[in-house]
Parts: sequence; C-alpha cells; structure tokens
Amino acid sequence: MMDIESEYRSPSSPSENSEEPSGARKGFLASSTARLAGDLPSSARTLRWKQHQLSNVWARNLDRVNVLGNHGHGHTGCVNALSWAQDGELLISSGDDQDIRVWRLDPSTDSNEYPLSCQSVIHTGHTHNVFNAQMLPHSSQIATVSGDKQVRVFDVGEAVGRSPTGSEMTYTTNEACKRVLRCHSGRTKRIVTEDSPDLFLTVSEDGTVRQHDLRTSHVCGGHGCPAPLVKLPHELSTIALSPLTPYQFAVGGESPFAHLYDRRHIGRYLWEEWGMSPAAADATTCVRKFSRYSRAPGEPKGGEHITGARMSTWNGHELLLSFNSDAVYLYSTKDEPGNSERSKKLSVLAPNVKLGRRTGDLGVGKGKSKRYTVFPLIRDANNLKKKNRTGIPVIYPRARFAGHCNVRTIKDVNFLGPRDEYVTSGSDDGNFFLWNKFLENWLIFSRVTGLSSMLLRGTQLYLSWLLVASIPPLSDRPEFSRLEQATNIVKKNARDSRRGLRASDGMAIAHLFLRYSALTSLRSHEEEDGEDAVQCVNQ
Repeated sequence: MMDIESEYRSPSSPSENSEEPSGARKGFLASSTARLAGDLPSSARTLRWKQHQLSNVWARNLDRVNVLGNHGHGHTGCVNALSWAQDGELLISSGDDQDIRVWRLDPSTDSNEYPLSCQSVIHTGHTHNVFNAQMLPHSSQIATVSGDKQVRVFDVGEAVGRSPTGSEMTYTTNEACKRVLRCHSGRTKRIVTEDSPDLFLTVSEDGTVRQHDLRTSHVCGGHGCPAPLVKLPHELSTIALSPLTPYQFAVGGESPFAHLYDRRHIGRYLWEEWGMSPAAADATTCVRKFSRYSRAPGEPKGGEHITGARMSTWNGHELLLSFNSDAVYLYSTKDEPGNSERSKKLSVLAPNVKLGRRTGDLGVGKGKSKRYTVFPLIRDANNLKKKNRTGIPVIYPRARFAGHCNVRTIKDVNFLGPRDEYVTSGSDDGNFFLWNKFLENWLIFSRVTGLSSMLLRGTQLYLSWLLVASIPPLSDRPEFSRLEQATNIVKKNARDSRRGLRASDGMAIAHLFLRYSALTSLRSHEEEDGEDAVQCVNQ
C-alpha cells in the first residue's frame, strides 16, 4: 500500500534539497492529502450507511414474503416462541404442539424469495405448552420453558438445523434431551441467555428468577435446588436483559410495577440456604421500579399485568413494557426516579408530548402522509404512585405507544432497527403495530390475520426480517398495509380494550378453570413419575 503523503512528497529529500517548499506548495499538499483521505473507504461510514439503509426498511410498507408452516406443514398449534440463533443463520420456534422446529435459509430453493425451510424437529417431552425457546450462545444447545413447570435443555450436536437429506430430521426426547430441570414450582414463562453456552436465566409464575449453570448439577426436590436470584410475592411472566448491561435485568408480571435488579447488589437467601423458609419481607435487592402515572380507562384496581418486557441492545438502558389492556411504555434506567419529563437531552427522544390529545402526520413512506391520533402520557386521578410503599425509587415512562389491543392473548414487545429506533407489538385484531421513537406522531402497521402474539427482529447482512407468530388460520390472501383504515382500527382497538376489561371477571373464572385442569394433570403426571430424583443444573 502506498502512503498518501509520500506520493506527493518532493522527489528530493530535505538533506538533498535545502530549499523549503513555498507556502502555496504546502497548501496544495495539505488540501490534496485531505481530499484523498476523505475519499478512502471508511468502515465507520460504511457502517453508518448500512444502518441508514436498514432503518429505512421499516419506514416503508411491509410485505408478507413467506409463511412458515401452512397447509398441514409446520407447527400444529399456536406458535409462542421465536428466536434467532447463530447470528441469524437459524430460527428456533415452538408452541402449543410442544415441538421445537429449527429453520434455516435454503439457497437451493428458488420458489420463494425468502426460502426458510425446517431442517430439524425435536420432540421436547413437555406435557404443556412451550412458552419460550432459546439457543444458548456459542453452542448447539436449546433451552425451553413450559407450562409444566419444567426447564429442558436439548442438544443434537452440529446436526441441529442441518439435514443431510434436505428434509426434516426428527429427534425423539430420549435422543435430544440432556437435562430436565424442576426447580420452579409454577409455570415457567421466559428465558434470557447470557454470553455463555452454560448460563441462562428463567422466570416463572412462582415469582422467582433462577440462574442455571450447566457446568454443575444437583438433585431437585426439597431444598436441593439453590436459592433463586429473585423471589417476589406475585406471579412473574416476563424478563428482559441487555447484553450491554448483563449485570442488570428487569422482571414483570401481575403487578403495576416492573422491577429492576442489579446482580452486583444481589444478596442471598441465607435462611433458604440453611434449609429454612425465608421471611416474605426478605426480598432480594431491587434498585428501581417502573410504573405508569395511571391505569388505563376502565382498568380495575388490582388487575394490572405486564405481559412483555424488552431492554435495548443498542444503548443498554432503555426498557419497553407492555401492559395488558393498555399501551406500550418506554423507560430508561438512567432517568431520575419520579421524573419522566424529557426536557433534558436524551439519546433518541424528542421533548415530551403535551397533555391532551392532538393530531399529527402519519409517515407512510416518501411523499405520503396520514392524519391520526397521538396518544400522550396520561395523568389523572387514577394515580398509581400511592401503591409504592416499599421506598424503592420509581421511574415513570418517557413515552407511551398506543393504538393496538392487548387483551385476549399475551403480547410481547420488541425494538426494531439497527439503533432500536422503532417499537413494535402485536394486537388482538390481527395487525402488528410499528412506532418510530424519533417521531412521536409516526405509526405504521400491517395485517397478519390472526392474533399477533410475538414479534421478533432479525438482521442478517443487508436483510431485515420481521417474524410474527399468530393464532391460525392465516388468510390465503396476504393483506399487508392497513394505513388507509388507521383511524377506524385504532378506535376499534380502544373500544375492544375497554370491552375486554369489562369481561375480565369471566376471563378470570376461565383462567382459574384452566389452572385447575393443569394442576390436576400435573399431579397425575407426578404420581406416574414417582419419587425419582431429577438431575438439575445449578443456579
């Protein structure tokens, strides 16, 4: 490689020619060097260009390019779990049929622009719905959590997602399952992985968060399981952790508050380690709580429930929480407790919206706009501040994203875009919604047909894919953008949310009946299993 300055240096060295270059000559050399240096390829500029292109993808109308599993092929029940693995090369899915499916991009197939084909099917052996499935980093191991209270780990080696015949390879539970974990006493709901092939966290409706370490083992039952990291007096259903700040995680469930824990501050349940039940008040250290200013219109007191949580992988401090029968809220772990005003300079957000309802332009690609209603932060007499009696500092939201309906099924929430500049959620009406964090009055959504329950982002090279898990059946006619019906859809979702709240008593009865049926089934299953000790990983 030739040095830029040497190319324009005088042929004779200073020792050979004592005459100094003139001022004009110096200026020419400096300007030429700067111009050539600016024309050199720059990894930083290339990265910014790629991020800009990927970000623009989400500002367009999105088309449905493929359906994974249809017409008797694929999952036979609702899909609850979707996750990318191995830098986007594999897609892991699972659900009510209790099977794991591993999908891979198949370049040999030219019948579809995005030919994801199922390469491996693993029968998990779970007796209830699988709620989450994740491949552990730097490994071929897949961990699952289920309504049967179990955490299971599977490993079929390098064959996972790689079928030698090109068709689905099926693995039985005995062939693939390497560990069954029964530390939780309630339905296990979510998994978050860490930067390790052996460590991961699980959250359960028993109110606990447990850290599992596959390098060690113990016998479950009695007091054989190590103490949990977190134990709360209410059910938990979601957990969020950012790889940029792996020492802290947020949990949410049947409470008006989400809780932020810092593992650098976490204590120990000494009583439980000594074989005694810990006192209910001896909670693990919680450094922050997250709450709203008020409940949703018509939301009954005590019915608050957080269905989804996600921490930003771009900055490590932003947190999304999805509240049942309400909206999606954006928080920051760096905000001062009790102060959500965004008048100070923040990483991605503009100043706070004014109180009251107003209208704004809806971005629909270049040269197009649509009028719709903006949903500001709500402050009214239905205040939730008085519920915090623990003295733990409470952080209130930076922004509120509404328009969807989150009543009938559990909705997850996610960031999208190379800089997490978008927020997305499913909806009971079969649409998925996409909001822009930079533009408070920007909304776009598309039709899925079916209840959109889980949204997942995936970026591989120049491709940006959005996967949506829905309750079948899907329409044969792919209806995409619904922007022309934005106003009517948002109004209908608001009515459905209020109607769903009024029907909450009947839903609660149905929920109790399902829980009773599940408990009866589990008891009979445990009686069949007997008192055999089960190997379990350490926490």
